[in-house]
Amino acid sequence: MQISDLPYPDPGEPDARSGPRFLLWLGRNQLGGQLKSFAWGVLHFCGVAGLPFAVGLGVEAVVDRDGGRLARVGLLLLVFGVAISLGDTMLHRTAVTNWITAAARVQQLLARKTAELGSALTRRVAAGEVVAVSTGDVEKIGWFVEAVSRFLAAVFSIVVIVVGMLVYAPALGVVVAVGVPVLALAVLPLLPHATKRADAQREKAGKATELASDTVAGLRVLRGIGGEELFLGRYREASQAVRRAAVRSARMWALISAVQVLLPGLLLLAVVWYGATLALEGRIAVGELVAVFSAVALMLYPLRHFEEIAMAYSFSRPSAKRAARVLTLTRTEGEPPGTAAGSADAPEPPQGGDLYDPESGVLAPEGLLTAVVCGDPDLSGRLAERLGGHPAEAAEGPSVLLGGVALGDLPLETARELVLVQDKDPVLLSGTLRELFDVPASGQVAAGEALTAAQCGDVLDALLQSAPEGVTDPMDARITERGRSLSGGQRQRLALARSLVTDPAVLVLDEPTSAVDSHTEARIAEGVAALRAGRTTVVLASSPLLLDRADRVVLVHEGQAAAVGSHKELLARDRRYRAVVTRETDEERGAAGPGALTALDVGGLEELSEIEESA
Repeated sequence: MQISDLPYPDPGEPDARSGPRFLLWLGRNQLGGQLKSFAWGVLHFCGVAGLPFAVGLGVEAVVDRDGGRLARVGLLLLVFGVAISLGDTMLHRTAVTNWITAAARVQQLLARKTAELGSALTRRVAAGEVVAVSTGDVEKIGWFVEAVSRFLAAVFSIVVIVVGMLVYAPALGVVVAVGVPVLALAVLPLLPHATKRADAQREKAGKATELASDTVAGLRVLRGIGGEELFLGRYREASQAVRRAAVRSARMWALISAVQVLLPGLLLLAVVWYGATLALEGRIAVGELVAVFSAVALMLYPLRHFEEIAMAYSFSRPSAKRAARVLTLTRTEGEPPGTAAGSADAPEPPQGGDLYDPESGVLAPEGLLTAVVCGDPDLSGRLAERLGGHPAEAAEGPSVLLGGVALGDLPLETARELVLVQDKDPVLLSGTLRELFDVPASGQVAAGEALTAAQCGDVLDALLQSAPEGVTDPMDARITERGRSLSGGQRQRLALARSLVTDPAVLVLDEPTSAVDSHTEARIAEGVAALRAGRTTVVLASSPLLLDRADRVVLVHEGQAAAVGSHKELLARDRRYRAVVTRETDEERGAAGPGALTALDVGGLEELSEIEESA
């Protein structure tokens, strides 16, 4: 896999039983890239290892005044130089490729899991933690995956250097052969402490990221209640805690680096002292002493990879553990990890039929616009998720049925093609309006029709006015991140238009007009009813303007369907329905008879008539 081939057609099914297993799975899936990196690393490091021996041969040729041998040594040095340059260039290229492709694989896995879980993800994992896993953790995991091949190449080159010295200068080679394992293993007692401090730093950094994410998400509310300074102080404290943890972690890694410099330096001094003694006694030649000295000095370079691999693993292991935890999440708590609903023996997708929730008793007949009224906004959100086939908990009851087929038994992709749920706070991604509407759709509803039904004329004008010079088509105007340049009502209407474009068999809308004015809401109700005529649509709302356009209204009381009828019928005969729709107070409810309309009811109906006439 090359960078130009990304993204992966299929990132695979990860072994997410633990962090180390996940890292091992990533390494196995990039075995070809790892072998390439290892091969180029061996060429590079062996070129570096060969230089001291060539220099030693050159010194001996000079001492012996052998010009022919010196020329051959010069040619050998040229070969080693080419090997070093070519190996270093290709090693860097393949290592970066391994890093980026490993990170891309993890990001694709996380993106796929996010799409599978939907809103259930942030109920089980904090949004800031998801951001941290998708950014910093992915980078650390990729770092370890690519560092493995370089580390193995460095180990191979060290073995070559030691063996070469044992053959070339046995007396000094024995000293190096004994000292190198000590150098390589000297930092092992320090690694658990370094790992523990790195974990503490990462935990505090994750909490700070969560706090920052939550603060940014609720910034408008914080400004409204004057809580900016309070949360700023909390973030400042969290940031200082991260700084202190980072300093403690850095001190330990600085100690490890110092050991990695001190011990090789001591070995170098021992080699020079012992080698000089041997040279004075005539037991080794000067060239041999130069070669061994140079080899030990150059050995510091590959030995550095021992520290790097230890650091990479210490940082990547907790990152891989967090990524694996996210990847093992399922749509429902009761679903075993690694299974997908409907993956085996899945029933045939229904071609139509009624949408029915056995848990609440809500029924949405095929081809009709059904409005559902809930007095509890939280219950409304949970019911919308259930109707979409992905409840928050497995214990919430049996699966919703579409045409008699349980959505929970269908593959996730099929269930979402059949039933589309737009929640209370839909997200608009940055990009052009044309890209916003580039979603899987039936092709039966044009973007213009959806925009008209959702009353987005003023939104198009606003986007065109803020567009760069030369942009004449509002579909080419850009939307900022999450649509922040638009008002809440404008964002809501664009999201509604996007949902209408998809034209699913069943469309579930949760409070789709809560942020628009009454006149616009009345026109939207009319436009949606006309555009979705003959298609099953469920609207969870309590606005009389939407309810009056519905073919059928269901009142949900205490989690159960309590009454069914038209808006006017329920308004006239059901006090519970009146209390939710008209915001009737306890005093008004007690003063009115069981079937009487209050003054608030009458006023609401008169307002509804006026709005319909003006629309």
